Amino acid sequence: MARINGGEMLVRALERENVHEIFALHGGHLDAVFKACREHDFRVIDTRHEQAAAHMADGWARTTGRPGVAMVTAGPGVTDAVTGVANAYLDAIPMVLIGGRSPLLDDELLPLQGGIDQVALMRPITKWARSVAHTARIPEYVAMAFRQAMSGRPGPVFLELPIDVLFARAEEESVVFPQNYRPKSPAGPSRAALEQALRWIDEAERPAILAGGGVWFAEAAKELVEFAELAHVPVLANAKARGAISEEHPLCFGAFGAIHPAAHTRRGGKSADLVILLGTRIGLATGGRNSIIPGDARVIQVDIEAEEIGRGRSIDLGIVADCGEFLRQAIAAGRGIKFNGHEGWIEQLTTMRAGQRQKWDEAMKVERPIHPARMAREVAQALDRDAIIAADGGETAAWIANAFKAREPGSFLSHGYLGCLGIGIPFALAAKVAHPQKQVVCVIGDGSVGLNFAEFDTAIRHNLPVTVVINNDMQWGMSKHGQVLAWGAGNTVATELGVVHYERAAQGLGAHAEFVEQASEIAPALKRALNSGRAACVNIMTDPDVIEPGTLAMYSAFSGGKAPKTAQAETKTDETMLPYYGKRKID
Repeated sequence: MARINGGEMLVRALERENVHEIFALHGGHLDAVFKACREHDFRVIDTRHEQAAAHMADGWARTTGRPGVAMVTAGPGVTDAVTGVANAYLDAIPMVLIGGRSPLLDDELLPLQGGIDQVALMRPITKWARSVAHTARIPEYVAMAFRQAMSGRPGPVFLELPIDVLFARAEEESVVFPQNYRPKSPAGPSRAALEQALRWIDEAERPAILAGGGVWFAEAAKELVEFAELAHVPVLANAKARGAISEEHPLCFGAFGAIHPAAHTRRGGKSADLVILLGTRIGLATGGRNSIIPGDARVIQVDIEAEEIGRGRSIDLGIVADCGEFLRQAIAAGRGIKFNGHEGWIEQLTTMRAGQRQKWDEAMKVERPIHPARMAREVAQALDRDAIIAADGGETAAWIANAFKAREPGSFLSHGYLGCLGIGIPFALAAKVAHPQKQVVCVIGDGSVGLNFAEFDTAIRHNLPVTVVINNDMQWGMSKHGQVLAWGAGNTVATELGVVHYERAAQGLGAHAEFVEQASEIAPALKRALNSGRAACVNIMTDPDVIEPGTLAMYSAFSGGKAPKTAQAETKTDETMLPYYGKRKID
């Protein structure tokens, strides 16, 4: 009778989840798995840092809608992956992290890469974290991990495999591979709640849908478009949902900020009177002290998790349902309703959108120094219609977010609640693994690019021809600009980087290299990079004095949008400016 080890069991269980790619960094604790991967023709993308492996599993899920799998060795391998897991946790991204562990038999003996409770370390930043103590149960635990990652609100999970459990063998016939361990149909809204929601949409003069990751992971992009067209409701999306409705669609109006009351009152209009939070949690822009949702608007929240309803603000109608099922039932019930056309509201948003797209037209005429808006627009114009962007950096991500048009879900990958820098290159590499036929471009700040720069080597070794465009303003842009706005020019510290030829370092790792100082050189350099057939680095020197509007907005409550003349300006008020959080009175 055949005997198989834990590595073979794990890989067979992953195959049942339609997983054939693993992002990893080698460690001997996991060699039983690596050997089985080779025998089963798994693709193992080995990175230069475990943080990058975790970010790649996160990025894979963001661009495919399916859980990514990362595998790291015991001890420092697990601790290095913490940031990537935390990033996925705060953004509700489904991923499975498999971690090695020292032998169970050596507990309390301070073995190599042992002595820490890895499950306890991961528990606060995962939906579920477990250690496997019996070899034959590995497939059962893999099934649990995927069920936890994908059921309800998605999120990362951690599965620990002690080396003596993983390398042990069991009779093949005695190993059970679970089947049918997830629900066949998603949870839907109650009839009363659905009727109320449709009635309010029909009554509203200025409704808006704020779509989030719940739409993408419910595979409901098609239904979102159909319902928006049926009810004539404008759609706005966060980074996870961008492209769920094409940003060329007349009912798509970009990011959530388009309904900020201030943007409408400045133009003599009114903002939304009904807001539908569809698979997006309340926080950052939608709740707390800085919400973009008008205080007098009705709010409907649709979320798969009841605990998310009403987080941080009052909700007029909370609906616990899968976003896809809610939309399907809303479409079926809404066909019998003649909805308000909302023409005036849509025209108002259309005018605002046109103004936003033309905002930086003057910057397009400047050759040098290169305006970051020019850099972003040149990148967006150089890409195929189905290209994928990974955006990374405080101000850099915002510049490219405004210039790029996402036409498909999973085509714009960027920051979330953790505000984690260093995601760009790993996200881009994961997207290229998932979509080898598409252009994949990472647009990244010169600060962020330092965090996972060695992954250029990963790109070359694994033949992943991504193009990395560096917005090089010679500083940590958002940080330096914030210091200038708060303290005045000449009072900055720890925010200068200087001129660095990142393209030369990338070239040393095997990448195609371009250095750009003139705006007219951007398009030709991008064309050469995209056509090089290998990973490329395009290092673009941009104007360090241009402040992205989002940074200016964060500090405007304190400084009036202008840098104070002296560093003592902040003492003239009893309120303190907290970077990123605005003006607060602190006793």
